[in-house]
Amino acid sequence: MTGELVTSQPMVHPTAIVEEGASIGAGTRVWHRSHVRAGSRIGDGCTIGFSVYIDDGAVVGNRCKIQNHVSVYRGVTLEDDVFVGPSVTFTNDRYPRAGSPDWEIVPTVIHHGASLGANATIVCGIDVGTWAMAAAGSVVTSDVPAHGLVAGNPARLVGWVCACGRRLARLGDPIPPRCAHCRRDTPEVVVSP
Repeated sequence: MTGELVTSQPMVHPTAIVEEGASIGAGTRVWHRSHVRAGSRIGDGCTIGFSVYIDDGAVVGNRCKIQNHVSVYRGVTLEDDVFVGPSVTFTNDRYPRAGSPDWEIVPTVIHHGASLGANATIVCGIDVGTWAMAAAGSVVTSDVPAHGLVAGNPARLVGWVCACGRRLARLGDPIPPRCAHCRRDTPEVVVSP
């Protein structure tokens, strides 16, 4: 599906709110009770689930899937083919206070093909690498390398995953030359620390 051309108009459910000035790409579906703010950008072929909030200044790439009850705040960028599980939480300020004059948006980037499991919390100011994966319930407080698998609170690197999502190796174990599931060659970026 990567690179597939999408030519249809976006579909917006009647209960969704899409503010004038929001950009929604071809073939994207915005489902029940979602809110897409003016100034946000959503690419082609995305699925925006039930009760999702996309803030002004948030960027969602092509073919992303954002599951139910997620808020993508200003400063968050999701590159192409990112999966965001149900109830994932993003933050965008390191020192939040109601009404603070010192509010500072701290950028977060979720790189191409990465997956964030259900109820993961992504603390602002980090990069989640290409094809990386954060396990359900993880609290991600630092950068995740490409193809890295992180889990826990705080999330720690526990292994490596293939682009197909299957585990290649546990941390410290030898990394096979090919994925046992999809038979792809192991990417060169995957190296044990």
